[in-house]
Amino acid sequence: MNNIKSIFSIKDLENLSGIKAHTIRIWEKRYDILQPMRTDTNIRLYDLASLQKLLNITLLHDYGYKISKIATYPQDKIPSLVREIISTKNAKNHAISAFKMAMMNFDQELFFNTYNWLIAEKSFREIFYEVFIPLMNELGLLWQTDTITPAHEHFISYLVKQKLLVNTEKLQVLKQTKFDKVFVLSLPMNEIHELGLMFLNYEILLNGYKTIYLGESMPIENLKDLKKHFNPIVFISYLTVQPERDSINEYVAKMTEELVDDTTELWYIGRLVEFIKREGHSDKISIFDSITELVDRI
Repeated sequence: MNNIKSIFSIKDLENLSGIKAHTIRIWEKRYDILQPMRTDTNIRLYDLASLQKLLNITLLHDYGYKISKIATYPQDKIPSLVREIISTKNAKNHAISAFKMAMMNFDQELFFNTYNWLIAEKSFREIFYEVFIPLMNELGLLWQTDTITPAHEHFISYLVKQKLLVNTEKLQVLKQTKFDKVFVLSLPMNEIHELGLMFLNYEILLNGYKTIYLGESMPIENLKDLKKHFNPIVFISYLTVQPERDSINEYVAKMTEELVDDTTELWYIGRLVEFIKREGHSDKISIFDSITELVDRI
């Protein structure tokens, strides 16, 4: 487990809390809110307890508490004030912080406690839009900046997937109410980031349509088989890291050639759609910049 991160740089704290490193240094110097360890070359390092404390302080600060005041509180007052805010203000920022702490500590119990607190106040759909989507967007950035390891990302993604599967199953047992098209959801070869696609599956089912969920790494030729069974079809592809940027338009062209006819549409969404040329495509191709935009089209 030597790739598990338990010591953090000031840049990591900035990435995780949203508070600039410069501000953290000022808060330390003026108010002694954190006591970093230091290397032989005087570089600040922080443990998980410091990260937890900074995330709690950030929440209080967001709710109008002055840092000079927070600094005077005894150690146990900060967590109790945070709990008070959560119970009275239903703070989604706290939920995101709590999920991040659950991830950093590999703490399943904290994940479930936070989720249960949210679901008592909100629908699953609200939780996904207000908390999980911002959380997963942040995780992408944290992963890119080496603030978190793949182990962290896999741990939290799996727990979110569990919640998606449970809520999706509740819809799958309901009767289909719309029959004008069938949605087939898949990811390109070597694409394994399926949370966004799983949520779209949930949303489409919620709208009364039939979905065929195929998931990760689906060859285009295998998608053709679906046309023998369903008609008309909307094929949805969620492009996060695959195909490579320089071959994405070739991929779209191949899908168009293999799949598009009068009864078939191709819908694309994901981080990579910005690299798809918007002109010159069949009118059967739609490109969406956000989940909300796609859901509005269903």
